[in-house]
Amino acid sequence: MNDILRAPAAPQLPAPDVIARDYARVRGASETLCRPLITEDFGLQTAEFASPPKWHLAHVSWFFETFLLEPFLPGYTVFHPAFKSLFNSYYEQVGHYHPRPDRGFLSRPSVEEVYAYRAHVDEGMRALFARSGEDCWPAVVQRTRIGLNHEQQHQELLLTDIKQHFSVNPLRPAYRTDLAPVSTGQAIPLQWFPHEGGLVRAGHEGNSFAYDNEGPRHQVFLNAFALANRPVTNGEYLEFMEAGGYKEPALWLSDGWSAVHRLGWTSPRYWERHEGTWMEFTLGGLRPLDLAAPVSHVSHFEADAFATWAEARLPTEFEWEVAASALVLEGNFVDSDRLQPQATSGEGLVQMFGDVWEHTASAYLAYPGYRQAAGALGEYNGKFMSGQMVLRGGSCVSPADHIRATYRNFFYPHERWQFQGFRLARDL
Repeated sequence: MNDILRAPAAPQLPAPDVIARDYARVRGASETLCRPLITEDFGLQTAEFASPPKWHLAHVSWFFETFLLEPFLPGYTVFHPAFKSLFNSYYEQVGHYHPRPDRGFLSRPSVEEVYAYRAHVDEGMRALFARSGEDCWPAVVQRTRIGLNHEQQHQELLLTDIKQHFSVNPLRPAYRTDLAPVSTGQAIPLQWFPHEGGLVRAGHEGNSFAYDNEGPRHQVFLNAFALANRPVTNGEYLEFMEAGGYKEPALWLSDGWSAVHRLGWTSPRYWERHEGTWMEFTLGGLRPLDLAAPVSHVSHFEADAFATWAEARLPTEFEWEVAASALVLEGNFVDSDRLQPQATSGEGLVQMFGDVWEHTASAYLAYPGYRQAAGALGEYNGKFMSGQMVLRGGSCVSPADHIRATYRNFFYPHERWQFQGFRLARDL
């Protein structure tokens, strides 16, 4: 099987004990995220787009078993032959997979058996790290890095899916009751930061990890533009709503206006009105809406409609990347343990990383010179380059060491269960 990455190999590969430590850290983080759950939570699937927690835990183990242990560890015995299809997500070249909408039907295997599966795979990976020879070590390192970043993606999905599952429970359960309270501060004033445009370079280069869809690095011409210093806030989005934003077809793309009516949108996902007060369902339960925090759980269509109403637009992914590349990569990630977008202060461009994935005006397409890798791992990103939009920057439930300025997330324009927000741009 060919590998997904096309970045050049690092001059010196890490030693087995270094990779083993990284592996143990990331795998342990997934199980830490599941500690607040009770057994009944692990099998929940309340929407076709959201998976049960135990499926996430098993799928990431399936990834290591399928792409590392079976091809590289002599004598490895799979944990359960049926898991090859039960926990395959979408890899057609690996074989049959259980339908995504039916993942919640799997009352068996039990949660206990899923954790046993993880332990079995972890034992195999430790053996692989200890025994790999020089001939296969570069491939083992490369695929392990893919697998660890893949598991970090599913850690974010774990939290966003749990939020979806709990939100439809009339009891409004909290995933965690110890999360920080809603802030009472004011949003910093909106400012515009100009960029002269011109010919720029975009995309990943170098020896550090990146997905194949982040390259090749290439030239892009940008017209002069200005970028807002911060994302749009809940308070500003509320003004859009009160001005009739969801009732004015002139503000919306045609497919967006259809989605408003088909899906019954009148506010961002997880907003609720109780006795005249806006509340928001969070991973800490139902809380008063923080007007100064970035708006989240809005679709590309909603972001675009707001931008039209505000006489602005969404930035392209390249405008966003050029602005972000000059910044220190820091922000409100899952490591901050807030698990909710936060109001902030500061000068210059703030909250470019963390808090909310930021919608862009760019369709998720291949960069010039991109070639999808052969083999099953080539299905990871390339085959989804149709009908989706690019988001940048990570969110409050993304691991900090998983995000880069070149990272391209992608969702369909109507989806909004992720922590998705946006900042505005203008032409100069």
